[in-house]
Amino acid sequence: MTATGPHRTDPPAVDVVALGESMVTFLPTRPGRLADVPAFERGIGGAESNVACALAAAGHTVRWVSRVGADGFGDHLVEAIGAYGVDVSAVRRDPARPTGIYFRTAGDRSGDTHEVAYYRAGSAASAMSVDTLELDAVRDCRILHLSGITPALSADCLELVRELTARRSGRRPLVSFDVNHRPDLWADADGPRVLLELARGADLVFVGDDEARAAWGLDGDSAIRAALPEPETVVIKRGADGATAFGADTAQVTVGAPAVDVVAHVGAGDAFAAGFLSATLRGLPVRDRLRHGHLTAAAALTVHGDLAAPPARDHADRLVALDDEAWGRLRLGPGWTERTDRTREDDGRAEEEVRRP
Repeated sequence: MTATGPHRTDPPAVDVVALGESMVTFLPTRPGRLADVPAFERGIGGAESNVACALAAAGHTVRWVSRVGADGFGDHLVEAIGAYGVDVSAVRRDPARPTGIYFRTAGDRSGDTHEVAYYRAGSAASAMSVDTLELDAVRDCRILHLSGITPALSADCLELVRELTARRSGRRPLVSFDVNHRPDLWADADGPRVLLELARGADLVFVGDDEARAAWGLDGDSAIRAALPEPETVVIKRGADGATAFGADTAQVTVGAPAVDVVAHVGAGDAFAAGFLSATLRGLPVRDRLRHGHLTAAAALTVHGDLAAPPARDHADRLVALDDEAWGRLRLGPGWTERTDRTREDDGRAEEEVRRP
């Protein structure tokens, strides 16, 4: 798989365009029910902008395309995402619609007591459409990254993503699509069918084995690949159990995830996609792309919040180059991305010493 689509004839403006809604996130200052938390700290959250920020932090040129309200929350999103080095010049301000916001409880998103309260209905981002965005600017990149969240926002957003994933002659970057199945966002039962349709139009698909099971009733890597024959590459994520990538020739590569002392699971999937895309832009082998995905996910898993600085490239490259035995011994804890001086040689094999909580 290359990082340029089959129809590019001139150099693109940026490495990656990430299109999708970002929201202002309110994170509780202490554990407990939303009803009991007295104060919140402001952050940013959005699957596509998370990927954009991580890729920009890794040294790539990235443009975020979206719409936000002409309000203070919109100002904050544009300024915060731009501060990561992301080009925000294509973000449009909507004077008639607000910026989306959400509140969540502290801790692991998968817990039974976890609560999220979204205030995004009628948001500025839900007005994204083929008429309100400059599609030439959206496509002027090596990789266009989309997710299954955007088409659930409105009929216009669905039409937009259908247009961007349509296989037509002409100019097209490599289209990356993270399924991101969010049942609560879909107004009807057609969400799984629509997500499968859109994924089949992409060149690179990220999907969790759990969401493939929940959305499509598919169990096992081979069944998922069979349902997605068109994409050149399909990446199936299994969290702590690793990930598998199927290439154009149906070759299958599986890489286990390193052990991680998890602080919070929020943002790990977006970080994995960013690590894999970064390695794709560099033309690295599929095994290395998966390892970079795991390492970038580990950076997110060992911090609070949606975003984490990825490890320095030379640090990550040293870990990715480990032999299988040494890779299997890795254990990464909070602060590991900062410890670039602690990679050492031990009996001819590189091992990583990590900071413990």
